[in-house]
Amino acid sequence: MTWLTQELPLIDWTLGTVTFPDQAQIASEEEADPNPLAELPTQYHKFAKVFGEEEFKMLPPHQEYNISINLIPDAKLNPGPIYGMTDAESKALKQHIEEELATGKIRPSTSSAGSPVMFVKKADGSLQLVVDYRKLNNVTHKNVYPLPRQDNLMAKLRHAKLFTKLDLRWGYNNVQIKEGDEWKTAFRTKYGLFEYLVMPFGLTNAPAAFQHFMNNLFRDLIDVTVIIYLDNILIFLEKPEEHPAHVREVLSRLMANQLFCKLSKCYFHVTTVDYLGIVISLAGFSMDQKKIEAVTSWPIPKTVKQVQAFLGFVNYLCRFIPNFSSVAHPLHNLTRKDSPWSWGKAEEEAFQELKSLVTRSPVLIHSNPSLPYYLETDASGVAMGAILSQQGTDNRLHPIAYMSKSFSGAEANYDTHDKELLAIIKALEEWRIFLEATDKPIQVFTDHRNLEYWMQAQTFNQRHARWRIFLSNFNFEIHYCPGKQSGKPDALSRRSDYIDTPPEPEVMLPTEVFANTSEEEVEIVTEICSRLREDPSLEPIVQFLTEDTDNAPPSIQKAYQDYDWEEDLLWYRGKLVVPDSEILKEQLLKEFHDSPLAGHPGQQRTLELLSRNYWWPGMKSLAKEWVECCPTCQANRQAHAPVIALRPLEVPPYPFHTVSYNFITGFPKSNGHNAILVVIDSFSKFGHFIPTTKKVTSKGLADLFISHVWKLHGLPVRTISDRGTTFTGKFLRALYQRLGVKPSFSSAYHPESNGQTERVNQFIEFYLRSYVAADHLDWASWLPLAEYAYNNAKHSATGKTPFELVYRRNPVMNPSNVPANVPEANHVANTLAQEWKEAESALRMTKEKMAGSKGVTPEYSIGEEVWLDAKNVEIRSNSNKLDPKRLGPFRITKKSPAPRTAWTFPKP
Repeated sequence: MTWLTQELPLIDWTLGTVTFPDQAQIASEEEADPNPLAELPTQYHKFAKVFGEEEFKMLPPHQEYNISINLIPDAKLNPGPIYGMTDAESKALKQHIEEELATGKIRPSTSSAGSPVMFVKKADGSLQLVVDYRKLNNVTHKNVYPLPRQDNLMAKLRHAKLFTKLDLRWGYNNVQIKEGDEWKTAFRTKYGLFEYLVMPFGLTNAPAAFQHFMNNLFRDLIDVTVIIYLDNILIFLEKPEEHPAHVREVLSRLMANQLFCKLSKCYFHVTTVDYLGIVISLAGFSMDQKKIEAVTSWPIPKTVKQVQAFLGFVNYLCRFIPNFSSVAHPLHNLTRKDSPWSWGKAEEEAFQELKSLVTRSPVLIHSNPSLPYYLETDASGVAMGAILSQQGTDNRLHPIAYMSKSFSGAEANYDTHDKELLAIIKALEEWRIFLEATDKPIQVFTDHRNLEYWMQAQTFNQRHARWRIFLSNFNFEIHYCPGKQSGKPDALSRRSDYIDTPPEPEVMLPTEVFANTSEEEVEIVTEICSRLREDPSLEPIVQFLTEDTDNAPPSIQKAYQDYDWEEDLLWYRGKLVVPDSEILKEQLLKEFHDSPLAGHPGQQRTLELLSRNYWWPGMKSLAKEWVECCPTCQANRQAHAPVIALRPLEVPPYPFHTVSYNFITGFPKSNGHNAILVVIDSFSKFGHFIPTTKKVTSKGLADLFISHVWKLHGLPVRTISDRGTTFTGKFLRALYQRLGVKPSFSSAYHPESNGQTERVNQFIEFYLRSYVAADHLDWASWLPLAEYAYNNAKHSATGKTPFELVYRRNPVMNPSNVPANVPEANHVANTLAQEWKEAESALRMTKEKMAGSKGVTPEYSIGEEVWLDAKNVEIRSNSNKLDPKRLGPFRITKKSPAPRTAWTFPKP
């Protein structure tokens, strides 16, 4: 009955039952090898201490790589809860604490902090203690030291014939906590409060600190004869006779730094080795058989979390799986936030096909830089696929790697041509370590004929201009290969079960797609690209995005989740990040404020134009300062000070239902014109600026309306104008009556009742004053640019630009502002209707707030600089219409007593 006593049965005499409590085992500490010389090759016996029992219980020494835990200012570490545990877990916890105290890894603590602990079950059924350091990690300064990318590590093994693999014992525990920081690692249990003396698992900076430690220890050997990923060391060499010397060098450094290995997990002088779950040999790379078995025996997921667990596991193997993103697309759809759970035919087929593809995964060969690379790409509605290959000794192509990526929301709207081109871009980006600056041209094969001639085109649209900059780093040739002849790449991106994505037509785009892009615009993007890595504030973000992001701590992933790296450019929420360069920022501010296309807009409009496509910290304040200090704006802008109450007009229901007319006169003759007819839509605020003469008749006005407005927008239901004879002429009244248009006239002495055209008049005059020649005779040639700048600026009443409300998009101004493919017509109509509704609501709110405001007499002090109103100053010019509104600036030297306002100014 000894066995029964050991099992501690629970007897319920009432129910007549006997139960046995779970006898859970805690995940055991690694044990030292009792006889390290037994399996250690003779030539390495002098390093037996690295594997011995005596040194196993020694704490690692304090050294410069001790991990420090630096908290953000004013951070507070409040103690966490004590989680409930079963009897089995409590027993395991007590055993764990006793073992850790015995080895000196932890000690009793009096810390004011205290993270909670819990258990997770390992694959063998044992329990692993985990300290929940989430609160501590949230207030810890992040160490962004990079972990090596797996593809970079594997690329170094192309000529290796012999391998030795060493597995460090204790892992992170080989690094001590910096003295004074131990209290921050404290954890609370039912058996007391304890703190770590060595680096535990779960700290946000643990991977970075440990990798930094290992890289510095083997700095001169890394990528020469050693690759290291955390506690996994792989020694490789092409010449077997030299291999033992390098193994001895590594073991010598481990012994000197009191780092120890688990002999049962080490392998010496082998030709095939399992490293990081990938089997490496002279022939190439293949999957670990254990991982294949784990996938093929995976049960059908029943919840979203189970789907995420499966995808997370197979994602590690995706480089071996052709068509991974496309095949996994139905499963990824299930993990979206708003997606309802539905395991149907598409999901089942995707799940089973992924399992099948794992079992059929090929051996991926090592790359050989002396041979040409062959790149096959293809794109479909939701994803793209690519295969990188080289020719083997059998004269056949063998894969180096597969890649498959889903298109993002914006990319999914690209037309066929751009998706195919983007597939090439992403493939070159993914395999840049192999493909950049190759001696022999990369042979790129695509099933889209237009791409053969793409690089020879003389003009590009703005997205293509950015891509061309990126592609200039590669030596490649594009070849057309019809889809039916290139079965492999086609299979990477196309599947018949994607019923949610309509098939795209295989069309050849017309040459009109290649629109002109100014050299200046391309130069700005090129300059941004070259300066990104010079900005120290952006270095951690760029490192995170260009290194292995999947292995970064969750806190780092969350902090940088709004950033993307594409085409060697950094993007923040879809906007191009501008590095900290005064020259670049000044260039952009000049383009979006000073240039004729911008038209010297105010602070808000300048910021809106700039922020459509660019972003940098402090952009708002810099744009405000730029506009406030702009000498052109100070000299020419007219102050707004309404003197009587405004009377808002009725809000129209849609664009060009109601239009306003007005004349601006007093200009010198320019191309036969001396006046401007201003036509403004009351709903969208869209404007047409039409050069004319101040003697235009009613019939002439009707002709101008037909030529410039009616042909684009049709007839308005209502018009608003002043009581000038041109607008009230018999001919125009008869025309209105015949067409069913209802005219409305503003009062003779209150033109502000037609306020929108009056305000636009001020903008036009300001714009022309800012750009016309000294003789003012070229003003008519500036009108089209003035009209463009006005319609492209966000209006304060609607919150949108006139362009947006009429055409549903903003015009192209720069390389990053490129319209995507046009969606379905009903979607366009619905979106436009919604935008009209929002604009109408904004207009009503604006009109409700309109009221007369009283002017305030400013106070000035001696020494201040001011601008002098030029209204009563005689300036000799062809017309005072376009003379500057102010002169100066001047410095005040004398002030007359109040209430007089006489001032004395020196010469500027």
